Amino acid sequence: MSRASNLAGFSTSIQSVAPSNLVVGVITATSFVGDGSGLTNAGSTLSAGSGAQRVVLTSLTSGTMTTAATDADLAWNSTTNTLSATNVSIAGTLTYEDVTNVDSLGIITARTGIVVTAGGINATGVITATSFSGSGANLTGVSAGLEIKQAGTSVGTAITQVNFASGATLTTASAGISTITITAPNISTTSSSPSANTVVTLNLSTAQHHELTLTAGITTITCSGGNFGESHSVVIIQPSSGIATVGFSTFFLFPSGSSPVMSQGSSKFDLVSFVVKRVGAGGTQLLASAGLDYQ
Repeated sequence: MSRASNLAGFSTSIQSVAPSNLVVGVITATSFVGDGSGLTNAGSTLSAGSGAQRVVLTSLTSGTMTTAATDADLAWNSTTNTLSATNVSIAGTLTYEDVTNVDSLGIITARTGIVVTAGGINATGVITATSFSGSGANLTGVSAGLEIKQAGTSVGTAITQVNFASGATLTTASAGISTITITAPNISTTSSSPSANTVVTLNLSTAQHHELTLTAGITTITCSGGNFGESHSVVIIQPSSGIATVGFSTFFLFPSGSSPVMSQGSSKFDLVSFVVKRVGAGGTQLLASAGLDYQ
């Protein structure tokens, strides 16, 4: 075998070998296989503190996402199943359940109610509701809407205070229930022993019941004051000895226009009752009746 033939056979078994990890141009492929640990400048790099999973927010729509800080504002704790954030701003509607604290500058709408267990609700604006439940002891500026009637005629609506005149007794129980006791006003009385042959004037403005103990002679009874509708009574006591003759002024109007003949002597007593029909202009008129010789 010649040298030339030997070289020719040797050349057929030698292949051209070039470095396999050096590419000068661009490699384009639809996919890559491998863990990518040897790739550089691939983006999507994230480093976070151990024990927490973090959500990274970025304004980029393309390019390389930079490394996130370990104190990211939005973090998910897989141990407590808690998503925490320093500040949250929501332009639309936030729906949530079983929250501990709510700090809202706008309107809070609850589906089934708000329960406050401590601290109360402090509102500087206006609270609007279709109804309120409770005693209302601390509410101010609330109209009670009470209407008071007298004999079926309204004397006022939306009354917030009821004032009882003297003669009514109010007792407040510990449970806030008041007992009101109204008694008839005390009847004021007067008594006198006029001398004989005098005119006795009954002051209807100072007393409703009058008592006269007479002496023998002539006594004329008249009156002053009084108001329409008032009721009065006079007890006339005869002297134990002698006879007192009793007469009445024209103010007294008896049935049939005749004045009664009063009892005479022996400490007998009679009763005259009358109602004020008119006073003042036109003259006083007293509608009177007499009960005689009470035993």
